[in-house]
Amino acid sequence: MFQERLRAAQNGVQAALDAALAARAEVPIIHAMRYALTGGKRLRAFLVLESAALHGIAADGAMPAAAGVEALHAYSLVHDDLPAMDDDDLRRGQPTVHVAWDEATAILAGDALQTLAFELCCDPMLGPAERRVDLVRALALASGAEGMVLGQALDMAAETAPRALTLEEVIALQAGKTGALIGFAATSGAILAGADTAPLAAYARALGLAFQIADDILDVEGDPAKAGKKLGKDAGANKATFVSLLGLSGAKDRARSLVEEAEAALAPYGSAADTLREAARFVVERDA
Repeated sequence: MFQERLRAAQNGVQAALDAALAARAEVPIIHAMRYALTGGKRLRAFLVLESAALHGIAADGAMPAAAGVEALHAYSLVHDDLPAMDDDDLRRGQPTVHVAWDEATAILAGDALQTLAFELCCDPMLGPAERRVDLVRALALASGAEGMVLGQALDMAAETAPRALTLEEVIALQAGKTGALIGFAATSGAILAGADTAPLAAYARALGLAFQIADDILDVEGDPAKAGKKLGKDAGANKATFVSLLGLSGAKDRARSLVEEAEAALAPYGSAADTLREAARFVVERDA
């Protein structure tokens, strides 16, 4: 069931993103945006759609938000890959945007993807105006200087810090860099329904941390061909990660514990949240 619903989310959100760009001028920025929006796991879009389904919102009524969070995520990847940040030349098995085009195009394409995300989250298909305002505010908080951008800034600062980060500091960093956008995605259905976001927020906190731990594990023992990017960079940079701080076995144990925590947070939804429980297991069992 999970894999079927994930594929449906992947196909649906790709169609929505293609449609959002279809009427725009065929210029390099649009080409670069379309390139950056192709592929990926689409886990965040899946979380939007599943969160919506838990609250009686059909996929069509949540798809603009699902597409929006993927546009925001794509912007973050384009900018993170830039030479001034993580300096990567491979993403999803393809040259990164600044390699395929140039740095200026990558910066502008990332900027445009970010604004596209907010445009999509204003779509009337998402319901009453007050709910859309709540959604846009939640996305701004998750992606800005209190969320994802803060996490990236802390990550960059850590590269030149006089000491390695502690476990608590790495957890705080990743809560912004990875966890904040996952938190938005998982709670967006509750936001659109005007419902309590607390259970899904608790689920997302555990899920986001488990996701990052799994990434750290894959950086050590993953297959670059499956990952579609270079691996081993963290160890090469002597960077504090969950693996370096907990050990490989300890990191795997922590990830499994977080999956159990995420599953437990879904208790108020009963069996209706079983696909989200499968998603939690997926993030620590994936090979890419």
